[in-house]
Amino acid sequence: MSNSKRFLSLDVFRGMTICLMIIVNTPGGDPTFAPLHHAAWHGFTPTDLVFPSFLFAVGNAMSFVMPRWEGMANAVIIGKIFKRTALIFLLGYLMYWFPFVQLDDAGNWMLKPFSDTRILGVLQRIGLCYGIAALMIHFLKPKFSFIISIGFLLLYWGLCIWFGEPSDPLSMTGNAGQKLDLWLFGESHLYHGEGIAFDPEGLLSTMPAVANVVGGFLVGQYVQKKGKDYEGLAMLLLVGAVLLFLAYCWNMSFPINKKLWTSSFVLITVGLDCVILAAIIYLIEFKKRTKYAYFFEVLGKNPLFVYLLSEILVILLYIIPAGDNSNLFSWIYSNIFIYIGDYWGSLAFAVSFMLLCWSVGWVLDKRKIYIRV
Repeated sequence: MSNSKRFLSLDVFRGMTICLMIIVNTPGGDPTFAPLHHAAWHGFTPTDLVFPSFLFAVGNAMSFVMPRWEGMANAVIIGKIFKRTALIFLLGYLMYWFPFVQLDDAGNWMLKPFSDTRILGVLQRIGLCYGIAALMIHFLKPKFSFIISIGFLLLYWGLCIWFGEPSDPLSMTGNAGQKLDLWLFGESHLYHGEGIAFDPEGLLSTMPAVANVVGGFLVGQYVQKKGKDYEGLAMLLLVGAVLLFLAYCWNMSFPINKKLWTSSFVLITVGLDCVILAAIIYLIEFKKRTKYAYFFEVLGKNPLFVYLLSEILVILLYIIPAGDNSNLFSWIYSNIFIYIGDYWGSLAFAVSFMLLCWSVGWVLDKRKIYIRV
C-alpha cells in the first residue's frame, strides 16, 4: 500500500468528517431529523461522532508527518508544534470574534468587545489537543503516550466525581469543568448556546479529548505497518469492537456524554472510528472502489480551511439583513427550502450549503492549492 493510497483513505475519512460537520452545523431550521441533533445530555447520536472523528483524523495524519521530523533539533520541532497550535487556536478565537464590529444602541458601529468573545471552542480544542498529543508522542514516544492517555481518562473520571456537585456531579450546572471555566475565564467568555454559561469545549474536558488524537496516531501508525493485509484490518476491527464493549461497560458508572466529553465517550468514538476507517481502507485499498472517493477527498485535502469557511459564511448569512426584520440565512430557508417540508427542507438547506463549501474546495484542488495550518 503506497503512501498516496494511504493518504487517499485518510483524506476520504477526513472529508467525510468535514462533510457531516457542515451538515449538522447548518440546518435550515428547526425541527430537523433526530440523528442530526446532538444528544441532549447523556447518550449518543451519529452527530456526536463528528467532532471526535476529526480529532482522530488529526492524530492519524500526525502518524504520517512526524517521522519526517527525525533528525531535526528539538527546538525546531517544538517551534513547529507551538506555532501550529497557536495558529489554530487564534483562528478559532478570531472566528468567534468575527465580524469584529457591531452596532451600539445609538446605531453607530463600534468594535466588538473582547469581554464578550468566547475563548474556547472547536478549533481551539483541535489546536490544544494537537499540541499536547504532539509533544507527548515526540518526547515520550507512542507507548508512553498511550499509557498517559489512559491515565487522562481515569484522572478525568476522578476529577469529575471529586470536584463536581455532590448531589449531581455530572449535571450541566454542577460539573467540575464548568466550575473551572467560570473561575478561569468568566461567564461572558463561555458558550451560551445551552441557555447558560457552559462550554462543551471547556478546558478540563480537553484532557480526555487528547486521547482521541493519540488514538488516531496509534491507528495510523498501525495501518502503515500492518494495514496491507486482511489480518491487519481484522485486528483494527477487533480493537474497535473491544473499545465499544469497554465504552458501554464504563457508561454504567461514567455515562457517555459528548458535552462533558466523558471517558466512555472517548472509547466509543475511537472504537467507531477504528471500524469506519477499516471499512474505508477495505473499500478503497482492497476492493479498489474509488468512484465516490474524490468527492470526500476534496474536503479532506483542505479540512480546516473548508470548516472555517463554512463558519464564516454562516455568520455572514446571519448578519446580512433580508426581508422584514430577518436575515439572509432565514430568508433563503423560508423562501426556498421551507416548501420541501420542515424536516426535508432543513436537511436540503444544510446539504446545499455543504455543496457550496465543497465547490470552493473543488476549485482549490483543481488549482493544486492546499492551505496548511
